[in-house]
Amino acid sequence: MKKKDHENGKYVKKETLLIVAFVALLIGFLGGVVFGVYKSSNGDSVQKSAMPQPAGQDQKVSAERAAQIFELEKKTAETPDDVKAWIDLGNLYFDSGNHEKAITAYKKALELNPNNADVMNDLAVMYRRSGQPKKAIEAFDRAIKIDPGHETVRFNKGVVLMHDLNDLEGTVQTWEELVKLNPQATSPTGEPIKKLVENLKKSMKQ
Repeated sequence: MKKKDHENGKYVKKETLLIVAFVALLIGFLGGVVFGVYKSSNGDSVQKSAMPQPAGQDQKVSAERAAQIFELEKKTAETPDDVKAWIDLGNLYFDSGNHEKAITAYKKALELNPNNADVMNDLAVMYRRSGQPKKAIEAFDRAIKIDPGHETVRFNKGVVLMHDLNDLEGTVQTWEELVKLNPQATSPTGEPIKKLVENLKKSMKQ
């Protein structure tokens, strides 16, 4: 199922991988697979959401981003009902690693339009990055209610349940639901979700 784009929020085109990987619980039976939680994208699947930023652009993008943030902060102050501006600002804060400001911007956007699953996913990711995994799960659950077919949300929820909350049963349940939606679903690193579920179940019996 194709995921909805950010509502008028195509300001940030690249899909950003958060550098929060986990392996400790899976070493030995998943071959040291490394995962992170992912920003929503315009793609159709979890796999497509994992495209990295092109190398050699950080400095240029950072310089441009500072000016873009300034303009959007000014715009949201002048027109606080502009959903697109809040989403764009949240995306820029997201990609800049400014978690708290991204949370504020996304919450403003969701106050104006609470039915955007992509923004809800990105809010959840920012909660996780700011050390609030339970709030992240709550936001992922709200995103799933908005768009039950959003694969990235379900994958991300499983990651947080496993890595941050040590809830393997919850991870299995979440990823089994993802496999029901798309039996061919894979992680951003290419592992079939179905296989990950099978290996998790085996580890829980040991």
